[in-house]
Amino acid sequence: MIAYAFATDTALIEPHSLIFDRSLPRAQVDSQVIAARRYDTFWSTGDEALARAALAPNFIDSTLPAGRPQGLAGPLAASKLMRAAIPDLGCEIEQMIVAGDRVVAHLRFRGHFTGHFGQIQGQGQTINFIATDIYRVAAGRIAENWHIEDNLTLQQQLGLIPK
Repeated sequence: MIAYAFATDTALIEPHSLIFDRSLPRAQVDSQVIAARRYDTFWSTGDEALARAALAPNFIDSTLPAGRPQGLAGPLAASKLMRAAIPDLGCEIEQMIVAGDRVVAHLRFRGHFTGHFGQIQGQGQTINFIATDIYRVAAGRIAENWHIEDNLTLQQQLGLIPK
């Protein structure tokens, strides 16, 4: 496993399983994995410095949710919204796959809804949902992202819709 830390001394989360195309140069794989781990650790910790280090200046969210700003501002706003509702939110990388200039990250988010989500006050409900991201990495930074979250499960756990 590749072990890296960022300047903030935040240990980067590691994938439980890392699968990569062995025909790729090892330096390319390492560069792509570190960019993905920085970004995934941002989701686990909320450390904005990690998002800034992981994302290219011209970062594009290709599956931009309605109301979310494009570029770096989007993930920063989404993280703040999620942490207001789930202050102990954490993220694990269940598996990571590297092929060509892409990294696929299968993520699991966990925490407890003790904060506010809109007008709803959490009662300590357990939060446990998955997401999958496909990152296009260029020059060691994530240039583009396609993502899908299990929003049905999340909304049920938040109490926004019935189970």
